[in-house]
Amino acid sequence: MKWDARLTLARPDLARRDLEGVLRAQRFADADAFQVTLPVAPLRAGPDRGAEQVDQLLFGEVFDVLEVADGVAWGQARRDGYVGWVEMDALSSQSTISTHWVSALRTFAFADASIRSPSAGPFSLNALVTVRETTDKMAYVLGAGWVPRPHLAPIGAGFDEPARAAARYLGTPYLWGGRDSLGLDCSGLIQQALYAAGRGCPRDADQQASLGCPISPKDLRRGDLVAWPGHIGMMLDARRLLHANAHHMAVAIEPLARAVARIAAGGGGQPTAYRRL
Repeated sequence: MKWDARLTLARPDLARRDLEGVLRAQRFADADAFQVTLPVAPLRAGPDRGAEQVDQLLFGEVFDVLEVADGVAWGQARRDGYVGWVEMDALSSQSTISTHWVSALRTFAFADASIRSPSAGPFSLNALVTVRETTDKMAYVLGAGWVPRPHLAPIGAGFDEPARAAARYLGTPYLWGGRDSLGLDCSGLIQQALYAAGRGCPRDADQQASLGCPISPKDLRRGDLVAWPGHIGMMLDARRLLHANAHHMAVAIEPLARAVARIAAGGGGQPTAYRRL
């Protein structure tokens, strides 16, 4: 069986212990859970800073570490399953159980329960936080500071409609491997929109192209997905597509017919999937 290297914490020399007997490796070991302590941390294809960013980790997400070398950890993001390298400075072994998630597109944490105090962030939509104390207007988040209460929602509540959540990113710069409010790619946009709607979602466009069920392009409606080889977007209605793309270098809205023609003219082919979630 061929394993997807993006989602399998294994190399010929080392693999996580629960894969023993499933695939071959020289050594198997247990992964240790760490938690992201920065607003966002790059997940890279290799251990150096010049390596390709393939994903990002948001504040509060868990990263299972299998190996640490020269201050960089090799492991697997627990939320979307992606494997890669993260700098240890972004991680802590002191993990907490998240009580809330960031429901605003982005927010700041303040040193005191006052918006005039020094701030840190921004913390992006879908970041996971642990609230320990509240006032009428603020909530104290462990490892961050005081966050405006309207910017948080309890775990399991406060969900948005996927297309509405996606539209909140309109104008956000395109960033390869990005999935936070300051920069994201096509599949990062879809993933964050579904997270904000209380749904799980894989990381890459080819994986997302299998979500839901197939539909006819004649039946498109709000919230449907349209996928090309290596690209994906979400319909705002039967005619308009919202997508993070390298043509606009931003999250943009354009008529689907125009996007189809432009992508085909650029050698990207025709849509390969129309899916309803």
